[in-house]
Amino acid sequence: MLRASHLPPLACPAFRSLRLSLVSSLNLSTTSNFHGLLTLAPCQGFFPKTLNPASPNVCSYNFKQLLPMMGPPCSQVTASYSSGSSTGGGDREILVQHLLVKEDNLKLLLDLQKRISGGEDLSDLALEYSICPSKEEGGMLGWVRKGQMVPEFEEAAFNAPLNKVVRCKTNFGWHLLQVISEREESLLEEIQPDEFHVKMLDHNFLEEAQLIDVREPEEVAQASLPGFKVLPLKQFGSWGPEITTKFDPQKDTYVMCHHGVRSLQVAKWLQTQGFRRIYNISGGIHAYAVNVDPSVPTYT
Repeated sequence: MLRASHLPPLACPAFRSLRLSLVSSLNLSTTSNFHGLLTLAPCQGFFPKTLNPASPNVCSYNFKQLLPMMGPPCSQVTASYSSGSSTGGGDREILVQHLLVKEDNLKLLLDLQKRISGGEDLSDLALEYSICPSKEEGGMLGWVRKGQMVPEFEEAAFNAPLNKVVRCKTNFGWHLLQVISEREESLLEEIQPDEFHVKMLDHNFLEEAQLIDVREPEEVAQASLPGFKVLPLKQFGSWGPEITTKFDPQKDTYVMCHHGVRSLQVAKWLQTQGFRRIYNISGGIHAYAVNVDPSVPTYT
């Protein structure tokens, strides 16, 4: 059975270990307090590629450190072992937990398979035996979509029967993984400032959508747009864990920053939190001021 303790508000840092490049590097104007909140998984090699958008505001913090928030908890999961697969994929996201053992530790892998088949819980065994940092959260990796994980793990996960434990091998060793739940894939799109302006002219827009500005207070003081809730990125530790209680994941969500870089990272993170339709305002408030409304101040 999947215990409540294995579904924390924030999933483990090890999720970044299996992702290829969910998000690009995050640029902040100053060192954020994220360093005290989050920890890095030691598996840097899981990321064969990352994006590094040019920006005058460079910080050492990488947004891959943001921890994906779990979806709705499953009250009970019955695990059974299977080495086979079923049809899978499509436009869906899956909630995955796993454990990892070294490549040369096949005896342990087979023993763990037998114990799971005998009724023991994968998450309990992950806590004791897994060498992945996700062991601290019972092996929980969070919601994932195709293109986010190393190919071998992705193929096994997206073809796994729901709630069955399957095995796969990657460059990091042997995995036993379990798909706990699945849902339709969320939408993330760029929206141009002029398109967003048209929407803002609709009096019903602010009632039907939710707007998030992730800039810092000193930036907002220089230029702002009506209707936006300010969630400073450097204060992520205070608002991140409560995002699904303060905002409705089912409503259209628009995210803005100065140039559209930080907001894109937050938009991608919101996908992992279960937000269904997210729009990043391309070019940020600067592009809006330059191309749509010159009355909005620009700043550097």
